[in-house]
Amino acid sequence: MSLTQTVSQPAGRMRPADNRFAMASLLLGGVAISGSPIFVRLSEVGPISTAFWRVALALLPLGLFFIFRKDKGVAPESWRDRLMLMLPGVMLAINLAGWHLSINMTSVANSTLLANLAPVFVTVFGWALFRLPITRAFLAGLVIAAIGILVLKGGPSALGGGALKGDLVATASAMFYAGYILSLGRLRSRFDTLRIMVWGSASAAACLLPAALIFESTLLPSSLYGWSIVLGVAFISHAGGQVLITYALAYLPPAFSSLTLLLQPVGASILAWWVLNESIGVMQAAGGLIVLCGIAVARRG
Repeated sequence: MSLTQTVSQPAGRMRPADNRFAMASLLLGGVAISGSPIFVRLSEVGPISTAFWRVALALLPLGLFFIFRKDKGVAPESWRDRLMLMLPGVMLAINLAGWHLSINMTSVANSTLLANLAPVFVTVFGWALFRLPITRAFLAGLVIAAIGILVLKGGPSALGGGALKGDLVATASAMFYAGYILSLGRLRSRFDTLRIMVWGSASAAACLLPAALIFESTLLPSSLYGWSIVLGVAFISHAGGQVLITYALAYLPPAFSSLTLLLQPVGASILAWWVLNESIGVMQAAGGLIVLCGIAVARRG
């Protein structure tokens, strides 16, 4: 999942070498983001503490760039503006806390796949809140995704499995990511992207810090290895992956945005198999492919 931006050079006028570089950036960014659940599993601190360091450390380069840039953009003028700028961060904090918790409750493949249901919830919430129309293609994609989730879990008889709670938490985290995306859309008509990201990251860190202190025993990693893990999830996955994908999608055709949807769960599953020895069964692989097809159809609608 990533934010896109507009640049002056259209994709159709790129040289082949530039196009290859953009594609390489897209693939590398997808791999970087795919690594985030692996970092969470390997972290010395709990999932909520890892989520805090993820946004708090990533805030450092964002904040420095914001402070030293020449064009500051439109500043908030009232407390309502400030509260609206903090709202995406609250949604992001709940999303990250839920997703990180689910990574330790179910398989990395399931958690990452279900967290990518956010585009479906964006459409549902857009219809419920703003009466945006829902097409037949979207409904068809929703049905396909639901069938895929059933297959992913091994059929109706397996729905009571021990990992079901983790799958439900991952799905709930996707709902809050949808809220994050919708709140960003409401702000983007007035404030620039960097200001929104700085405010959102700061408010997310402010929400996650007390939650980590209350619910988890350790906030600070105890070794150089532990710090390398939280630095990795902050700079490689959270900041680096988003920057690479944002750059790539500014130069590639819009259809490639669907590729980013496939990269994260597929990449996370491969990394989980390689690093964590987490196997992928036939039913899980088939269900995952069906869910991804459903999401792709829903997005086209």
